[in-house]
Amino acid sequence: MSTRVRFTKMQGLGNDFVVFDGVRQRLALTPETCRRIADRHFGVGCDQILLVEAATRPDIDFRYRIFNADGGEVEQCGNGARCFVRFVHDQGLTTQTAIRVETASGVIEPCLLDNGLVRVDMGAPRFAPADIPFIADAEALTYPLKVGQHVVEVAVLSMGNPHAVLRVNDLDSAPVDILGAAIEAHARFPRRVNAGFMQVLTEHDIRLRVFERGAGETLACGTGACAAAVAGIRQGWLKSPVSVHTRGGDLLIAWPGMGQSVAMTGPAVTVFEGELEL
Repeated sequence: MSTRVRFTKMQGLGNDFVVFDGVRQRLALTPETCRRIADRHFGVGCDQILLVEAATRPDIDFRYRIFNADGGEVEQCGNGARCFVRFVHDQGLTTQTAIRVETASGVIEPCLLDNGLVRVDMGAPRFAPADIPFIADAEALTYPLKVGQHVVEVAVLSMGNPHAVLRVNDLDSAPVDILGAAIEAHARFPRRVNAGFMQVLTEHDIRLRVFERGAGETLACGTGACAAAVAGIRQGWLKSPVSVHTRGGDLLIAWPGMGQSVAMTGPAVTVFEGELEL
């Protein structure tokens, strides 16, 4: 039996989402359903699907789940987090501009600013290989990664989801599709990984392209921007705050240093609303 459900199409720097209110309507998202919704020819079309749910504990305002275009559920999404807070505010699910949200990787704290942008406390980055997860004998600043016949040097960290960041001299000619796909599926990443390609412009500016796990290259990746900025600061190439220029627009990333949270600021936009038959 089919069910009609309301959805909202949103985007953060061109990274686009189908968002469902799971508080006021009941729906079950299977991997097959997610793949059909995300299909840009036969469905609504999106990079990821966000499901807003009621909080499971008293110190939290909401819970949200994230599904990639391939149907797999993932831990975190930075651009999605910004869209999330605008969604619950615009839909009247809360009047608070600052909320606490439970995700699969822990609690994040997005805040709707007076200028219309959204700032998200993304939590502290994690570098221990077991926390990413990444197969390595010991924690290091960077790691040599053999990809085909080549060896690339990558910084590996978790922003609630796994990231591998490599520096390139020219982002436009970087083999993001081929090399990104190979890194994403590399055997040393048991849960796959998001592959970021970073070009350093100044100590406060970078360009970034990200091949996202389960979605391919997207116009922007919020957690990827956080990971790239953190990796560059740790290696002495960058200083906080860092403006991250993606194909979809700009994010501002601030990280005071080890053990501190990463703050991400950027836009979140509603594109349209509709109904979908599941």
